[in-house]
Amino acid sequence: MSTPSALAGLIALIALIALPACLGNDRSAARLPLQVVADLPLPGDTSRLDYASLDASRHLLFIAHLGASEVLAVDTGSRKVVARIAGIRHVHGVLSIPELGRVYASATGTDEIVAIDVASMSVTARMPGGFYPDGMAYVPALHKLYVSDEHGASETVIDVQSNRAVATIPLGGDVGNTQYDPVSGHIFVNVQSRRQLIEIDPASDRITQRIDLPGAEGNHGLQILGSRRLAAIACEDNHALLIVDLETRRITQTFQVGSEPDVLAYDEARELLYVASESGIASVFRVGAGAIDRIAEGYAGRNAHVVAVDPASHLVYFPIADLDGHPVLRIFRPPN
Repeated sequence: MSTPSALAGLIALIALIALPACLGNDRSAARLPLQVVADLPLPGDTSRLDYASLDASRHLLFIAHLGASEVLAVDTGSRKVVARIAGIRHVHGVLSIPELGRVYASATGTDEIVAIDVASMSVTARMPGGFYPDGMAYVPALHKLYVSDEHGASETVIDVQSNRAVATIPLGGDVGNTQYDPVSGHIFVNVQSRRQLIEIDPASDRITQRIDLPGAEGNHGLQILGSRRLAAIACEDNHALLIVDLETRRITQTFQVGSEPDVLAYDEARELLYVASESGIASVFRVGAGAIDRIAEGYAGRNAHVVAVDPASHLVYFPIADLDGHPVLRIFRPPN
């Protein structure tokens, strides 16, 4: 839960953050009411960085360097890059599963899902991922990995015990991100060309609900706020954030955020939702019992469209492909 002083600190600085993203000046990150702790240099070129996933138990942040076709492993304690796992062509999604000691990555260049062993930092298995695999979610009780087959209009299901694809679930349209809801035990996935949020029962791999999203255009990004029974949906084509009540299956709030919002992250302990966008504008929302409120918005860095949050330290991570000609991992600390 956010403390009153933390929220007051954020709200007091809102007046400082009205900076157009088009300025493209990374020094302006100081105007976002989050303290810049470090800009950690990353290896490789300034080609696109994509999803990031944290293994908090091992203090490792995994980052998909799409343009370099490799996954980077960053030790968040020492703030050093400790591994580069190459040969994952056009890697988009990356998902750490700490209890397995494994990371899964979606390689759109070969339409594969790649399993990485954390102990050896090496690829141990490859399996079909459909046509343009992207986001992933894991159902621990059933040992199943669910993969957004973006252009294949379906969800690919993988058994992580055998590392084999075991099912394909037709969804009927271009697929956005996929998320697991620990409360219901179900999988939720965006179908952006149908303006729908789909609910899947992983016990049967059947669709149980199609939730219409009027006003959505390109509903791609997704974050489940489990204890609050909400889904936050980022619509990249009309720059909107939709809040869906998972009990009533209705949109309860709509916000305009940075241009082309993409990845979302949720600090459940502090009940802070972060929304990153292709424009570099980051939005911060406080999640309450009845509604969520925007408490801050500002420039996080050029093309800072990916965000991850550490649930223990509450540090916020934005991979940035090009800061003065070099890729960096920008680390923020929210006010105490």
